[in-house]
Amino acid sequence: MSDAIESFTVTVDAAQIEDLRERLTRARWPDGETPDDWSQGIPLEYTKALCQYWLADYDMQRIAGRLNAFDNFRTEIDGLGFHFLHVRSPEENALPLIMTHGWPGSVVEFLKVIGPLSDPASHGGDSADAFHVICPSLPGYGFSDKPREPGWKVERVGDAWAVLMQRLGYERYVAQGGDWGSAVTTAIGAHDSEHCLGIHLNMVSARPDPDTMDDLTDLEKRGIEGMKHYQDWDSGYSKQQSTRPQTLGYGLVDSPVGQAAWIVEKFWSWMDCDGHPENVLTRDELLDNVMMYWIPAAGASSARLYWESFGGGGRGGKVEVPTGCSIFPKEIFVCSRRWAEKRFPNIVYWNELDKGGHFAAFEQPELFVDELRSCFRHMR
Repeated sequence: MSDAIESFTVTVDAAQIEDLRERLTRARWPDGETPDDWSQGIPLEYTKALCQYWLADYDMQRIAGRLNAFDNFRTEIDGLGFHFLHVRSPEENALPLIMTHGWPGSVVEFLKVIGPLSDPASHGGDSADAFHVICPSLPGYGFSDKPREPGWKVERVGDAWAVLMQRLGYERYVAQGGDWGSAVTTAIGAHDSEHCLGIHLNMVSARPDPDTMDDLTDLEKRGIEGMKHYQDWDSGYSKQQSTRPQTLGYGLVDSPVGQAAWIVEKFWSWMDCDGHPENVLTRDELLDNVMMYWIPAAGASSARLYWESFGGGGRGGKVEVPTGCSIFPKEIFVCSRRWAEKRFPNIVYWNELDKGGHFAAFEQPELFVDELRSCFRHMR
């Protein structure tokens, strides 16, 4: 295995664009939903409009241009090639920060925050808050390799990220994540405490404490209600991806309409968007993220992370490193501090915000940057 780090340029070639446009043109549409809302899934009229925009108006090279505006690299770790963005700060004493996305997101979620995090002085901030920013693509996502054998659970990803940070020359660093990125970041905090100074989470995975059931706060009541809603109405995707990701993959990899619908419905459901995803993100931004799945044909390989990580055998337990938590109100699961402290006993930063959802960096980049700056001041 080579330890080499190689520069990487994202490309979308003409044949891929021609194929995508042909598939969009020949899409076979289902009949429309019977209610006049999103309760049966992403509505037909909106899906047609989004895909027509993708076909006729979206710049198919836009995603390559946005990613290539930063320094892209690839390296092999534990037999798998990983793509990552690495943006070094101009500030000598910047703190190394590795940020991990989840599903159905990608490194695109972080593109609006990399500049303010790495060069705060140029974005109205304090140079003392600067970070060297590393954003890897999960295995089977984006331009990272697809695993060819079982075993890539979130704990193994966390171990790979620890190797990546060492390979980049960062002896001490901090880590951040939401969604699967939260699980990976938690694994880093648990198993690389020798090098990881602390972690920040914008989705906190901690079970409700049975001892609090007779004295629930409003936030805890909302958290329990949210869990019930998720189990009853919002978790079908997870059950499918954690049990039969290969079967699902045939449709997602073959149909750009199917891939877009599978992803964008979750942006509607999980963002703080007042009922429509384009209240928060533009069509271009939504499609940039969809392209991170369509171009590398990642519909099945991305879903396998559910099959791997929900299959048991994970390394749970308490995380002792300093921990910061930002609770955005429309997160899938909201957690109280006293619940979180059962798993994260060393919480040094906690904030409950009044707007924002699951894709915090994508939805509310300024708030997200402020949260990371405030959190990691406790760990520098």
